[in-house]
This record gives sequence, C-alpha cells and structure tokens, in this order.
Amino acid sequence: MQDKTPTPTSDGSRPAAQLLSDSANVAEMLREMASLLDAQGGNHYRAAAYRKAADSIAGLNLRDIFERDALAGLDALPAIGPSIAAAIGEMLTRGRWSRLDRLRGDAEPEALFSTIPGVGPELARSLHENLGVDTLEALELAACDGRLELQVPRIGVRRAAALRASLTQMLDRNRALRRRPVSAASAPEPPVELLLDVDREYREGAMAGKLPTIAPRRFNPDGSAWLPVLHNSRGDWHFTAIYSNTARAHQLDRVHDWVILYCEGQDHVEHQYTVVTPAGGIMAGRRVVRGREAECRDWYVRASLPLSKNPPAIKR
Repeated sequence: MQDKTPTPTSDGSRPAAQLLSDSANVAEMLREMASLLDAQGGNHYRAAAYRKAADSIAGLNLRDIFERDALAGLDALPAIGPSIAAAIGEMLTRGRWSRLDRLRGDAEPEALFSTIPGVGPELARSLHENLGVDTLEALELAACDGRLELQVPRIGVRRAAALRASLTQMLDRNRALRRRPVSAASAPEPPVELLLDVDREYREGAMAGKLPTIAPRRFNPDGSAWLPVLHNSRGDWHFTAIYSNTARAHQLDRVHDWVILYCEGQDHVEHQYTVVTPAGGIMAGRRVVRGREAECRDWYVRASLPLSKNPPAIKR
C-alpha cells in the first residue's frame, strides 16, 4: 500500500477522496491477508475476522480516527479487535503491513532497517543477515539482550549503544502514536518447549511436502513456489513458521535448517525467534532457539534428553 497521508485543504480538512482511499487500501490488504490465510491453511476464523473487519471500515475516515484516538479509536470500531487495530495502525503509520509482506513472500527487512537513523544499506543488510530478524521489534529485542554486539561484525559497545538509542527513539515515537502499552522487549514470551515443538512440526511437514508453499521474491530467480509456510495456534499463541530465506542462510547452506517463528499472544505483540541446529558445543545436533540457549539447555535436561545426541537436522 502506498503512503496515502492526506494533504489538508485550505480550511485544514482532508479531501474525502483521500480519506476513503485510506479505508479502501486498508480493506484491500485485510482481504488479501484473509485470502492468503485460506490458501496457506491458516486459521479460518482469523481469515473470517479480517474479512469482517474489511467490510466494517468501508467509508470510514480511518486516518482521522487514528490521529485523534490512536489504537483505542480503531479498537472501538465494530469488528476491529486489538490485533487488527494494531495492524491497521501499522498500515497507516508505515504504509505497509509487515505480516502481509511476509506471507506474500516479498518482505524486505533491509529497506525497513534503513529507515533507522544512522543505519545505511550495508549495515541494514548486515543486521538482517547476522541476526536473522526482519522487524523493528525483533531488532530491538536483539539490541537489548546483547546479540547485537555478539553476532554483528564491526558493532562494538559504543556503536551498539548509539544504534539502540536511535531504534528506541524511533519505536517510542511509533508507540506513542499507537499507544501500545507493551513493547516486544517486555511482553510475555512463549516457553522454549512450545517454540521447539512448533519448529518440529514445521520441519517435518516441510520435509513431507504437506505444507503450502509461497514464491518468495528474494533469492528466487525463476519465481517458483518453494518456501513452505505453517500457520498454527497453540493455546493463546498464534504461530507462523517459515524457513530463513536470507543471504546468510543461502551462503552457509542452512536455509532448510534455520526456521523463523513469528508468534503473537493475548497482548497482541508479535515476537520473532530463529531456531537452529548448532554444529558444535554441548548442544550440537539439538534444536536451539537463538537468544534463549540457556533455557533450551535447561529444558533438555529437565526432559531427560541427552545433550549432543539428537538426530541431525532435517534437510532437503
């Protein structure tokens, strides 16, 4: 969706055509998400909710509502709950919906990261490739838990602090507008055993050819639909799982080992995790959630599963 920020008229009001264009664009994206969920085997109740939301906003001045009352105003609309309100807020704020881009297969995290003050194209690419993240919230989490300095080349303590400050300032601005009370860095997280089980289900389904596939725009010159995607609900958590279609994963031949998990709980904050198979160390051969290695190790011990003796990663 293009940025449709309305230009005020001479009396300060916004042209009705532009206001309706906002609603039409948002509704179109909501319906496209519903269609993709149906095609990819997602939750049909969520797909129906997106369609109902699209119908309910017809003719509304969404941008005026959002600028006046932020997410609370959107949430109060018929058929618009907190999660869809947050999605609409992202569309109006950023001119796109990252979740929809992901399911289309055309997410471009480098372009998103380049919008952070002080981050150029080269650093944006390095952040994405080395951290395996593609949202600002996931990058914020990596900046707060130490992965930024440890995993990204030429990022020292001072540069990491400067980047963290720029990112926090940018996200705080967005959160103030959207009035989201919970940040990705402080929201409750799913237990590692749940993440590992969704990872297992995805990789087994992908290897067996039982999952729907999408045609990613990146690293896919012939436009083939090869990238499996899984939508799943576990209790209060909603998951999307997909292989890491990044330059780093392709370079290291780890595309079918690195799995990206996106999950959203009752607080409607989306988390992102990367699950990998370490080649060495005490957990060699085990599936491990990056950034939560200690929790994974403790869980394997509690489950009485010997470390370093897991079957090799599933590859194709």
